[in-house]
Amino acid sequence: MNTELRRKLRRITNILWAGGVTNPVTYIEQISYLIYLKLLDEEESSRELKARLLGDKPNANGALLFPKQAARYRWSKWRFKSGRDLRDFVRDQVFPYMGNLVKEEPQIAEYFRDAVLEIVDPNVLKQVIDEIDGIEFAKLGTDVKGDIFEYLLTHLGQSALNGQFRTPRQIRTMMVEMVAPDLGDTIYDPACGTGGFLIDAVEYILAKYSTEPQEVPIYGEEWLEKRRQKMDEAKREIPTLQTYRKGPGEKIPDWNLLERSMYGIDVSRQLMRIAMMNLVLHGIRHALVKRANTLSDMGGLTEDDLYRKYKVILSNPPFAGVLPKESIRKDLPTRSKKSELLFLGVMMEALAPGGRCAVVVPEGLLFGSTKAHVELRRKLVEDYGLLAVVSLPAGVFKPYAGVKTGVLVFRRPSSGAKKDKKAKHKEKVWFYEVRADGFDPDKISGGGRPETPERNDIPDLLSQWDGYKKSGFKKIPGVESGTLLPPGSDEPRCWWSSIKNVVENDYNLAAGRYKPQIAEKAPDEDPAELIRETLAIEREIAAGLEKLLLEVEAVV
Repeated sequence: MNTELRRKLRRITNILWAGGVTNPVTYIEQISYLIYLKLLDEEESSRELKARLLGDKPNANGALLFPKQAARYRWSKWRFKSGRDLRDFVRDQVFPYMGNLVKEEPQIAEYFRDAVLEIVDPNVLKQVIDEIDGIEFAKLGTDVKGDIFEYLLTHLGQSALNGQFRTPRQIRTMMVEMVAPDLGDTIYDPACGTGGFLIDAVEYILAKYSTEPQEVPIYGEEWLEKRRQKMDEAKREIPTLQTYRKGPGEKIPDWNLLERSMYGIDVSRQLMRIAMMNLVLHGIRHALVKRANTLSDMGGLTEDDLYRKYKVILSNPPFAGVLPKESIRKDLPTRSKKSELLFLGVMMEALAPGGRCAVVVPEGLLFGSTKAHVELRRKLVEDYGLLAVVSLPAGVFKPYAGVKTGVLVFRRPSSGAKKDKKAKHKEKVWFYEVRADGFDPDKISGGGRPETPERNDIPDLLSQWDGYKKSGFKKIPGVESGTLLPPGSDEPRCWWSSIKNVVENDYNLAAGRYKPQIAEKAPDEDPAELIRETLAIEREIAAGLEKLLLEVEAVV
């Protein structure tokens, strides 16, 4: 994304802020409406050109979004209006038209259903439309269009909506790499928010199917520009620099397969719309993203939603919610009312045989002693393949929350796999303690934590994980739980425990429970000399007490 485009986006957000649209979630939603209308106009022009080249009459085959009289709803037909005429036309005619395309374009209709234009000042609306009109999206690659929306989403770093917030890039990237989605995998986030996990999964697949993928720091390409460095120079200077890969995905044989592999649900219609636009601008036009309550029988889920299975699940669901017992889905493996347990149950149930999942959980879920906690962990340990428990720093979600969290990585056994309890108990769980994640754990600056690329354990975690995975999960990194390390040893970052040991610990999955200890260094002094010194001290104490006794008796 070039400097001029970045400047234009900054002007748009400043115009809205000055015009009274100050909630970042709201103004991103409003911008996304207008961007979508501009995209659809460009798509219509493309369809018209294709019809002319094929010798068809543009309106004859019903392929156009704005046939015949509906052409007046196209961006290019009304963008020259101004004042109240512009505002009222967009609000009262364009939005309702888009929301009624249920048969022709159901996804567009879903996007605009109940949409409200909240830019009430006609002059502010006109300024924003003029700025967006100057962006020719059709001439931009999907990477640039994706960067546009990622730039807008950075403004969410300064606010949270109903306790929801974006999962930091460094954590999303780590989780995506651990489950390694591939083309053909159905990918699901049951609490998708702005769609960050789905976008990162798409980018991971695109990079895999690119001839020359580009490596990017988790801090973004601007970070390199400010340092006036190339990627290889930055990595030489900072070995712990965390990066991810991007690419055009030109080797993908079936783009439609990729588009229809993305599934997301969120209870907020605002966030659902933002997630959809995020995917559209990343080239995914037909992702199956919808508004619903994943946990409820009455939350808008269809039969397909309830029984569909997914190969990859990635999520950071909300932790603090409590649902009425009557509303909770009956098919979940827990009867708890706590949302963190219910979401984990949803993911366990929705995972396809052979599928893998990475999910952020509050640390309390890992060691909670209630019957619901223990039973859900028992099912996870006994019936699934629990591969890793990653302990995250307490400050990873600051400034929104300081709650200590972890990441569970597990897979569902393939269909027909026989359960052998003795063999199961010989399996191992890998623990990794991330003490630094590339950002300062204590400071808050500009609505977020300052970058500390020289302090990041995640690249080491991913390197260890890669070797573990390549061994078929046979050669597990680190030392066994209960090992007493020699005095002077470095504090371990990773270790492992047998499932049998986990079972004996009441299915406790807190990483610290199994962390190897470092033996204290034996004293260098001669033991006999230490004894003599101790006796001398004791004699000195005794003499002092004798003197004190004589003084007390003299007074009496």
